[in-house]
Amino acid sequence: MAGQRQPVKLLLVKGKKHLTKQEIEEREKQEIKAPADKVRAPSYLSKEHKREFNKIAAELQKIGIISNLDVDALARYIVARALYLKVTDQLLNREPVRQYEVKDSDDIDGEQIPNTTLIEVASAVFADLLLNQDKLFKQCRQAAADLGLTIASRCRLVVPKAPEKGQPSSFESRFGDV
Repeated sequence: MAGQRQPVKLLLVKGKKHLTKQEIEEREKQEIKAPADKVRAPSYLSKEHKREFNKIAAELQKIGIISNLDVDALARYIVARALYLKVTDQLLNREPVRQYEVKDSDDIDGEQIPNTTLIEVASAVFADLLLNQDKLFKQCRQAAADLGLTIASRCRLVVPKAPEKGQPSSFESRFGDV
């Protein structure tokens, strides 16, 4: 089964696919290039979230991997991350097990002797928070990988640079005019 279609520039940089100039032109015409002129934080984000959005968006724009179409994906990452941090803080301030004293009495030889038993019960709230934290972590991790925010996802990215004016591309230097 074939892998995902890769941009022509990436194929040329990798040098694994040998295309004619006509094939290159045809593929470049077919490629969709989304503009990145309106990358702004959505209005539904709080001021603090907008600052975080702008910080991350600026870094992604420096390496040229964000477009207008990625705005909502980045906003969802910011929201999921904020909720993850909130749930994690609640978990850190809560005990996973609660202790209760149960008082009863034993009847020994007709005499009532008070008896206290300590019972530990797992906190249902803690368990719910733990499940929510796990779901939010998975959302954050997937969104971060999709946006190139993790080390592994950045290692998979190859952002081709345009050749400097006057210098031939790696394809042209290898094969000249085809």
